[in-house]
Amino acid sequence: MASLESAKKLAAYKAVDLHVQNNFVVGVGSGSTVVYAVERLAERVKNEKLNVQCVPTSFQARQLIIQHRLDLTDLEINPRLDVCIDGADEVDCTLTLIKGGGGCLLQEKIVASCAKELIIIADYTKNSHKLGEQYKKGIPIEVVPMAYLPIKTQIENQLGGTVELRMAKAKAGPVVTDNGNFILDWKNFQDYKWEAINTKLNLIPGVVETGLFVNMAKKAYFGLADGSVKEQI
Repeated sequence: MASLESAKKLAAYKAVDLHVQNNFVVGVGSGSTVVYAVERLAERVKNEKLNVQCVPTSFQARQLIIQHRLDLTDLEINPRLDVCIDGADEVDCTLTLIKGGGGCLLQEKIVASCAKELIIIADYTKNSHKLGEQYKKGIPIEVVPMAYLPIKTQIENQLGGTVELRMAKAKAGPVVTDNGNFILDWKNFQDYKWEAINTKLNLIPGVVETGLFVNMAKKAYFGLADGSVKEQI
């Protein structure tokens, strides 16, 4: 049985091997599985002399790129990416994603939207038939700080479930994103038509972005416990 870390590595390596070519501009996602993707990307750049430029989706991603001595760029220089490789908190049977458990959903969605294809890498625990089946921490929603309570109330009244302000672990008070915003986590939700719900949430004044990625991912790779990799399109 492969460990979760081994499963993450299997998925990450396969995605980088199949979806990154010479002279590509690559969006680098955030999270624990992406660590292995950057590791593999650095190996390929060294061994194959690839020319690859990397656009980070977060402070963490930027540090990974720098640590592995990869070429760092941004959307102002390269507004069009060949591919974005990122993780997910949960992936349903239609490739709808929950992202933002690490608080980077806004920048992740911006970078993904600039890429020709979004490739998801994850271990088998992130693969569900429907959202909320395995991931119980909720759908993250990045909000302007002054509006968090009205937004929380509106979501609970109109859509049900419970909405919690995400609190920081090592500081007093709420989590503050790289963009200076708060994060609400919407839990105990129903099985909705997510494209319509995503639009509805984004229309609430003060909502900056949601962690629902609908019709964005082209393919997902899941590392399995038996050492193989499942592909989902």
